[in-house]
Amino acid sequence: MGPQDTLPHIPRLRRYARLLTGDPTRADDLVQDTLERACHKWSLWKPRADGTGLRAWLLSMMHNLHLNQVRDQVHEREAVELDELNEPRHDPFAHTPERMDLELALAQLHPLLRETVLLVCVEEMSYAETAQLMGVPVGTVMSRLSRGRERLRQLTSGEPTATTAPRLKVVSGTRAP
Repeated sequence: MGPQDTLPHIPRLRRYARLLTGDPTRADDLVQDTLERACHKWSLWKPRADGTGLRAWLLSMMHNLHLNQVRDQVHEREAVELDELNEPRHDPFAHTPERMDLELALAQLHPLLRETVLLVCVEEMSYAETAQLMGVPVGTVMSRLSRGRERLRQLTSGEPTATTAPRLKVVSGTRAP
């Protein structure tokens, strides 16, 4: 086995990268970075006893590269001037017709929810595989998937979403002296 064994996985990598980034150019760059890293780190790949696992290893590598890129973007956004930060971010009803588009709805999901939905629903990975790839417990994957699906349902149905945090109930009690 060698780096040439990654070739059959390129279409899946491209599809997942496009859904993660929402931009074909950035997706192609992410696939290229993933394959380049796979070639450099090939000696670290350990096939499973049944000879599989390359797809999961490549997706895991892509996941980590994408997280690094997102972190870099956050640092770039922090450099934005204060007056730009005070501008209104969006009008919640301005894009209601566009919310029917699933790709736009996916782009509006929190990155952790979007990655979980994509891995389980698009890449058809099991909860256990997704949990291992993301480095979280299986219960966290299930929770993120549930919240992601619910948020997608809200976005595609055009339902208004709550923008405020739920109110906490104040419980009065006696204080110890």
